[in-house]
Amino acid sequence: MAILKDILINVATTSVLGNTNIDVANICIDSRNVIDNCVFVALKGTIVDGHLYIAKAIAQGANTIVCENLPEIIEPSITYVRVADASIALGQMAAAFYQYPSKDLVVVGVTGTNGKTTVATLLYQLFTALGYKCGLISTVQNQIGSIAEKATHTTPDAVSIQALFAKMNNAGCSYVFMEVSSHAIHQNRIEGIEFDGAVFTNISHDHLDYHKTFDEYIKVKKRLFDSLAPKAFALSNIDDKRGAVMMQNTKAAQNTYSLRVPATFKGKVLENNLSGLVMDIDGHEAHLRMIGTFNAYNMLAVYGVAKLLDQDPMEILTHLSILNGAPGRFESLCSINDKVLGIVDYAHTPDALLNVLSTIQQLRNNEEQIITVVGCGGDRDTTKRPLMAIVAADKSNRVILTSDNPRSEDPEQILNEMEAELTFAQKRKVLRISDRKEAIKTACALANPGDIILVAGKGHENYQEIKGIRQHFDDKEELINAFTILNK
Repeated sequence: MAILKDILINVATTSVLGNTNIDVANICIDSRNVIDNCVFVALKGTIVDGHLYIAKAIAQGANTIVCENLPEIIEPSITYVRVADASIALGQMAAAFYQYPSKDLVVVGVTGTNGKTTVATLLYQLFTALGYKCGLISTVQNQIGSIAEKATHTTPDAVSIQALFAKMNNAGCSYVFMEVSSHAIHQNRIEGIEFDGAVFTNISHDHLDYHKTFDEYIKVKKRLFDSLAPKAFALSNIDDKRGAVMMQNTKAAQNTYSLRVPATFKGKVLENNLSGLVMDIDGHEAHLRMIGTFNAYNMLAVYGVAKLLDQDPMEILTHLSILNGAPGRFESLCSINDKVLGIVDYAHTPDALLNVLSTIQQLRNNEEQIITVVGCGGDRDTTKRPLMAIVAADKSNRVILTSDNPRSEDPEQILNEMEAELTFAQKRKVLRISDRKEAIKTACALANPGDIILVAGKGHENYQEIKGIRQHFDDKEELINAFTILNK
């Protein structure tokens, strides 16, 4: 419980109608969750405008309405707080309601197109191994110490984030590592968080269904670094051509990491094979379980963050050597009889798919086939669909185009758009099987001993969304089942 005037202390209000010396039981953005003495914040979302649900929120017990536009009917018993931007006000109010929990935590945000989940998860695993109680907010799951909570978004809404931080404080956590998506930055879901550091991994073609242009996507990512305080640190992948851009205008201490050029944290890949990586990191040789150049960058970012948080270099490298990363990120399994290697990876952008397939090419012998199963999500950026198919066809011996999460779209139309720009030679490598289960089974049937099957796009996800309905589907389970059938 809090007092309304106390949680409005940092909010730039346009007008206030009613009493602010009242108790607040909770803050809600969904009218269905409103309880007595609740503040209802009317957000203008991408699909639904919360202003349409003000009357319903009042009927369910809300005593305060925070909105950008006052309703036509003003209830005398209700307090109305008008603000210029409800999403900004929400973050500030949520932080105050939970008594600014991020102030008592070391919070590090990780942003970029690819690698966010792996870097945040590895940081959580590393600092836990170093003896700290930690929190994790990620696409895969949220962690409060050893207790896992299901994640519904890469970055939760502002109220949920502050509630998680409060739980982490109460549980005795010292560090929190969180993925920060471009959607979350644009929608001000991170408003009210005091970040102690931020990491930029890379940026490539993604989410243009939402951001419309690549330049806008870059600007949104950059806002995380622009918002950092002078006492915080910024760590950027300088090998990415936008890595330097992220540092422009930040007040935080600037740090870089690189495999190619001089940087604050410099790495070099000495060996890269199916047993893992051998790297030189700041002059120390490290043997790591992670595979591929993209993971070399992830490991270097994690090392850099740990150093910037005053951890001992040798302790860092010792613990990094036994970490495995996040579920659904280059996870591998092998069929018993045919020795076919299966890899499940979340790669759902052209750049991520290229990174994974390039890594597989480096690891295989020339006589081994790469068979790629890949699709594209429905109701999302359509411009990347042909690019995904082109990358798969260029870097694989065989390609099976299939459904990802078609959502409300026709799966066959998605496949048409993926195929649209393939050359005749590329099309000769391609099969179309919209049923993802059948596509995985077919890939296994086509494989010869020693071949490598990549099932890309869904990674850790254990569902498939078709016509608005989510049904259980797990790429790793399907791959295991297909291998089992073949081994009989």
